[in-house]
Amino acid sequence: MVTVADVRALARTLPRSSEHLIRDRVKFRVGAIVYVAFSRDETTMGFGYPKEERDALVASDPELFFLPDAANLRFHWVCCHLDRLDHEQMAELVTEAWRMVVPKFLARQRLGN
Repeated sequence: MVTVADVRALARTLPRSSEHLIRDRVKFRVGAIVYVAFSRDETTMGFGYPKEERDALVASDPELFFLPDAANLRFHWVCCHLDRLDHEQMAELVTEAWRMVVPKFLARQRLGN
């Protein structure tokens, strides 16, 4: 099971990433752009994800992934249940969400692609 502390440990290693508490919710962002956010009870995590690929992600494991509420469908965003997420998946999802919001040169420096 993944916790906020696990995500925090990874996010602290990502350049330009910062943690914020907004309306009792932990969020990680680069500048003003949020790339990971937790529910108030910290049981679910939302993360940046390409709109055109999110239906396929949800279909691949509907017990783990789900779409955000209707008000947030306009964003590049998907949600997941933390109790079903493993650490390897979390690392990939958080890192890719971060990659979406940083300059390409910075992502290349950090990730090598």
